[in-house]
Amino acid sequence: MAWTPDTVYLEGLDFLSGVVDRMHELDWERPSPCAGWRAVDVLGHVGAAVEFGTRLLTTGELQWVPPADPPGGIVDGDPAAWWATRVPTAKASMDDVDLTKVVESPMGSRSIAEGLSFPAIDLFVHTWDIGSTAGIEVTLPDQVIDFARETFAPMAEEMYRSPRVFGAEIAVSDESASDAFLAWTGRDPHWRA
Repeated sequence: MAWTPDTVYLEGLDFLSGVVDRMHELDWERPSPCAGWRAVDVLGHVGAAVEFGTRLLTTGELQWVPPADPPGGIVDGDPAAWWATRVPTAKASMDDVDLTKVVESPMGSRSIAEGLSFPAIDLFVHTWDIGSTAGIEVTLPDQVIDFARETFAPMAEEMYRSPRVFGAEIAVSDESASDAFLAWTGRDPHWRA
């Protein structure tokens, strides 16, 4: 059965938490596959997006706070504890959510399902980014890869190929489905800090 945006999002929160909980204190300062960002910067970026989504779903507030530079600047104290405080409210924001409801977003009027799809996928991709900094093996689930391919298939490539989204696809051969998808997002699946 195909996963829906809310399922991918909720699973993604847990997927990221599983890796965040395995990180050691010094791992957070390691460089990540996201150019110029440390592991803590990736977490700050994801946390800010999750907070924005939570506010949008619970209050309808569209106020986007410009991200910190670097994004890790918003992570206060222990990164794992900081992330753990965001997960319950993010999950609660999905209770009884109407995926067909149209809301205003930074991308204009969209259904919640449309607006949730990319952040949901992002949780998994950035889990790999964070895990890679510490040598933690992260394999993206097949259901997420299928969901992502379906999500991006109807989009013009310039919508997701930009410095702020995905880079150019990297050629790989004889790779797993997870590695092939990561390469499609512009990541070298063999990258290590």
